[in-house]
Amino acid sequence: MAATSLSKGANLPIDARAVRVELSWSEGPGVPDVDASALLLTAAGRVRDDGDFVFYNQPNHASDAVTHLGKQRAAGATSDTIGVDLGSLEPAVERIVLCASADDGTFGQVPGLMLRLLDDGTRTELARFEMEAGAETAFIGGELYLRQGRWKFRAVGQGYASGLAGLATDFGITVDDAPPAVPVQPGRPTQPTAPVQAPPTPSAPPAPPTVPPTAPPTTPPSPTTPRLTKGEEHLPVDMRKRLSLRKQQVAVSLTKHGVAGTTARVILVLDASGSMSSLYSRGIVRDVVERMAAVAAQLDDDGEMQAWTFASNAARLPDLRLGELPEWLRLHVRVGELSLFGRKKARKGLEAGQVDMRMIGIQNEEQKVIAQVRTYVRENPAVAPTLVLFFSDGGVYRNAQIERELREAVEEPIFWQFVGLGRSNYGVLERFDTLPGRRVDNVGFFAVDDISTVPDQELYDRLLSEFPSWMAAARQAGIL
Repeated sequence: MAATSLSKGANLPIDARAVRVELSWSEGPGVPDVDASALLLTAAGRVRDDGDFVFYNQPNHASDAVTHLGKQRAAGATSDTIGVDLGSLEPAVERIVLCASADDGTFGQVPGLMLRLLDDGTRTELARFEMEAGAETAFIGGELYLRQGRWKFRAVGQGYASGLAGLATDFGITVDDAPPAVPVQPGRPTQPTAPVQAPPTPSAPPAPPTVPPTAPPTTPPSPTTPRLTKGEEHLPVDMRKRLSLRKQQVAVSLTKHGVAGTTARVILVLDASGSMSSLYSRGIVRDVVERMAAVAAQLDDDGEMQAWTFASNAARLPDLRLGELPEWLRLHVRVGELSLFGRKKARKGLEAGQVDMRMIGIQNEEQKVIAQVRTYVRENPAVAPTLVLFFSDGGVYRNAQIERELREAVEEPIFWQFVGLGRSNYGVLERFDTLPGRRVDNVGFFAVDDISTVPDQELYDRLLSEFPSWMAAARQAGIL
């Protein structure tokens, strides 16, 4: 079948089950780099959520039907390719918009801009569309769309001066501080969504008060007496009072479960995927971290807690030192900054130790952070067991990979306590208690509709309900 050269607006039917959409351009001095991406839309012309955006920071759709395949260079030209398995698309997806963005430049500076449609099985070229552009920084090259049960391809050639963030917002992606979409060429009216506001930056904490030395107790502390934790005296008065009360409540929970006075290393894991944006902006994640600091302070008196964040990728955060809790919350409890869309240059304004959240992406890849935590524990052995407090709002889809990581971790001195924050689809995390073939049950899970409404004592009781029984079973099995 001979390839068809398309003009703007032209379309053709597609007989192939799977296709590749290849965007190519000529290299040269001053030519900006270009990145291809794809938006999966419903009949309403909108994404269902941020997971329907496939780009360099989120290269695989949850359905595995759309994939960012990456760049190739040859003979003075560069190409970036999106793969689409039309036969595997979910029924709700009726249109795939094929986009591109220019890094540090405009598409008018990109010579030889062309979009090619290929049969994925035979690599036969089905169509090509040569494009011209001007001041646009984002571009819709073409689209795949369903018409009367059959997939077709249309050459679009519409540019956006507001960049990829503006284009994505136009189709329903939630973007922090996103500009409104501005089509350069005539197109349908824009429909920007309200941006997700970043959480307010708290004011600097007051100078720590002078704390008089405390005389040593004349009687041994009771099992529910909170441990004195390193750095606690440097906290603002109100935070120190909250911490002291919460440590007592953690101690009460440990006593209820028959493990008063036990010690453990505590590791915190925070979901930073796109769907978590509102929980960050409303301060809910910030409050969760402060409540978990009390668990770490009571179980381990070194005043430190290791922490990770994750979405499409995982990253270790700086250790949370109790005396620096207010500043740690300000610097490190942040969700992904989707509006920036960058990964080639470090973000301006990052403070020392901060993770560039653009590198984290927006998709759920729990298995990556589980693997990193396992590696850390292996490389940093401790006498005490490790309790991982793992917070996510769902959207779990890498079930096989997650199950493999957690099954392999059965023989390790780690208990994984997962907490669902009220969305849905927790996948294997919710089912793990019933999965056979493990010497010990190393995973706990519970979900809450709104964690901010759960009293501290109830939350700590639920967090620590399965950890003691795992410790007993792990000791009997020789794991501890």
